[in-house]
Amino acid sequence: MEKAVTPKLDMPLLHFTNSRKPNSIPSPILRLSSFNRHKKRSCLASSSRPGFETETMTTDSESHGAIMENSTVGRRLIGLAAAAAVAVSSCCDSPALAESLTIAFPVSRAREVTTVQRTLVEAWGLIRETFVDPTFNHQDWDSKLQQTMVEMFPLRSADAAYGKIKAMLSTLGDPFTRLISPKEYQSFRIGSDGNFQGVGLFINSEPRTGHLVVLSCIEGSPAYRAGIHQGEELIEINGEKMDGIDSEAAAQKLRGRVGTFVTIKLKCVNGSGTGSGIREVKVPRDYIKLSPISSTIIPHTTPDGRSAKTGYVKLTAFSQTAASDMINAVHEMENQDVQSYILDLRNNPGGLVKAGLDVAQLWLDGDETLVYTIDREGVTLPINMIDGHAVTHDPLVVLVNEGSASASEILAGALHDNGRAILVGNRTFGKGKIQS
Repeated sequence: MEKAVTPKLDMPLLHFTNSRKPNSIPSPILRLSSFNRHKKRSCLASSSRPGFETETMTTDSESHGAIMENSTVGRRLIGLAAAAAVAVSSCCDSPALAESLTIAFPVSRAREVTTVQRTLVEAWGLIRETFVDPTFNHQDWDSKLQQTMVEMFPLRSADAAYGKIKAMLSTLGDPFTRLISPKEYQSFRIGSDGNFQGVGLFINSEPRTGHLVVLSCIEGSPAYRAGIHQGEELIEINGEKMDGIDSEAAAQKLRGRVGTFVTIKLKCVNGSGTGSGIREVKVPRDYIKLSPISSTIIPHTTPDGRSAKTGYVKLTAFSQTAASDMINAVHEMENQDVQSYILDLRNNPGGLVKAGLDVAQLWLDGDETLVYTIDREGVTLPINMIDGHAVTHDPLVVLVNEGSASASEILAGALHDNGRAILVGNRTFGKGKIQS
């Protein structure tokens, strides 16, 4: 996507094709002009579409660019836009010129809100092009942009502006179409990537007192080696008191570049809650790996009296490391003569689509169909393996329950429908949509 080079004026331009012009212009702050433009499309795909039960996040970073128009008038108008200007356009089915409508909105005086205005236009455009329900829950989606932009104009903080986008998306009536703010996105990436730089502490706010409490340490992490224990209260980080600080803000302070240090002050409360001791620990930051896999071998005796081993694998989420961690766990158990497997997907909420498909291919051979997706035009697309080779052909049981959702349902469905596994448990969540 190209970026518009713009002087310091204050009117971002939004472009609509004739087929979906707003019916009315309710505010005097809008400026309209029509002109012809050449076909040009930006493929910023974000969709909620019917298909199988899964969820994916594929965006690597926020994008606030502009789609440059080819016509002379288009270049002139964009040249007059502010730094916040974003042009959103629909693609044309024909290379012929198509008339469009330009609507100008005032840019906020607060720079951080101006940045969110760009995100608003991008989010609106993605929904307009790819949302599964082309009626947008029976509402005028073009007018929603106008209304939200006007409401956002007087705001002074990015958080408040993001709230307006969330409110706009909520009118679609789809809980899976939502805005992930930059802070939330950073936390999401930590979960999906399975790696971060920090000390390896899980912390949470104690509901009764509001104090930050250590839930656990990741085994082998710097916090684990420093002797930090479950139940200790986190009082200070680098001399800053944690009173009134939530767990996410505290976690941000604990993360940092590998090789740097963080000084943590902890309060150890005894079992009765009457005595305590305060200590200070200087902990180095390191690469921390979050594995979604845990496994064990269950020895048992078969009905005919033979000794046997069953491998138990618990998969808690579909992060980028899920397939590689699972293949390592299965290889290790194969080396210990395991004869059968249990794959536990109970309460697994899903994650990355690709991770779910990759895990399915560890258990299947050939070119089996893993899942079908259906877009909003009703086009069905099968996703097949390509020359798959299963790690093991030993019998497999998959455990599921009401909390098994999204990519868990893709995996369970693929293994069951291809005759590879027996499903045991309760009816799963039933998400039925893919997000991008």
